[in-house]
Parts: sequence; structure tokens; C-alpha cells
Amino acid sequence: MAVLYIIGTPIGNLGDITYRAVETLKNVDYVAAEDTRHTLQLLNHFDIKKPMISCRAQNEKYAGEKIISLLKDGHDVAYASDAGTPGVSDPGEVLVDLVREAGFDVVPIPGPAAFTTLVSVAGAGGKTLIFEGFLSPKSGKRKSRLQELMDTGNAVVIYESPFRIVKLLTDIADIDNERRIVVGRELTKLHEEITSGTAGDLLADYSSRQSIKGEFAVFISGVKKIKFSEESTDN
Repeated sequence: MAVLYIIGTPIGNLGDITYRAVETLKNVDYVAAEDTRHTLQLLNHFDIKKPMISCRAQNEKYAGEKIISLLKDGHDVAYASDAGTPGVSDPGEVLVDLVREAGFDVVPIPGPAAFTTLVSVAGAGGKTLIFEGFLSPKSGKRKSRLQELMDTGNAVVIYESPFRIVKLLTDIADIDNERRIVVGRELTKLHEEITSGTAGDLLADYSSRQSIKGEFAVFISGVKKIKFSEESTDN
């Protein structure tokens, strides 16, 4: 029986793609993609030529029906979002549900994700980690949800654009100016930057920058894991 493969693709550095992902892309009959132009660059880099299907948030149900038709005809299909793992702040959930309901297997091909990349170098994660993805662009809803997340006392990871990163840092500092955060900008890419400190420190840093570019992942530590001083408290 034909299979739908969910492919994790690099979030920046093409060297992060797995051997299994490359082999899967080579062996399937069709490649579905959130943005065919973007995924075509990835395929060209590895000299892979496959018929492509557009499957983005705006047409995911329609594209899903087309993919199911291909699966019924015995064709294996791979699906890739622009970067990272489909279904993680990217399209893919609707497609997976449709295909599974149609009786076909859905096989994950693991790969990079910005939130796990940042968490791996953030420290102080604790046992519980909340992945929220993008908050609402509306200031009231954004800050209200942020308050709820920070009130849990657990570590939180949020995605943000360069256009709203200062607003996000302002909201975090307003809620808890001393909360430890780690900001990852352009993770795995040429201009990767990882900065850490209190919310107030990072807000001051980014507020002073004349130009902010790139995509962001922000780690907010849990309250029980905060350590700002290297000095021992022993007397």
C-alpha cells in the first residue's frame, strides 16, 4: 500500500537534512510542498527531480484529496513544509488527518525544528516544556496569553517575526523583568545569533538595534530554574 511520508527539512543549513530524508525524497513518486519553489531549491541541491504538488494552508484540504487520489493509485508521496517539521507551526495537520482517515499509513521522517534547536542550548528546561509557536499579533491577546503561559511556572518556547520581537520582549519584561530568556535568531543559518539574559537585558539589547532581521525562537525559563548569579549563597 502506498505511503505518505512527512519530511523534516532543514530550518536553514542544508547540511542538517538527514540521510533518510534525502533517500525518501529520492524514492517517492511525488513531493508535496508548502511552497513548491522553496522545496524545489532543496530538491535541486540534492539533484532530485520529482513531480510536485502545492499543499499550503490555503488549499490543504483540496490538495489532500489530490494526494489521496495518488495514494489510491499506488504512488508514494512525501510532504515537506518550507522549513522544519510539518505540523509544527506549519501546515500538515489537515493533510495527515485526511490521509489517515482514508486508510493510508503516514510515516514520519524526523528532522530539525527551531524549538528543539533552541531548547538544546537554552538550559534550565525542567521536566515540562510548553511549545506555543506564534502568539496572536494583536497586542491584548498576545500579552494575555503570555501571562497565562508564564504563570504556569514552566519553560515556554515562542516563535516571533522580526517585526514584533521587540513587542514580545516588552510584554515579557512587563510581566517579569527578571525572568531568564534565551533568544535564537536565524538558527542554523549564516548569521545565527543566540543571546541570553533577563527579560530586561534582552529588551534593552534589541530595542537599541537599528535594524532587526531574521526569524526568532524565544525560550522563557520556568520560574523554578532561574539562576542569575554564579556566586555561592553559602556563608
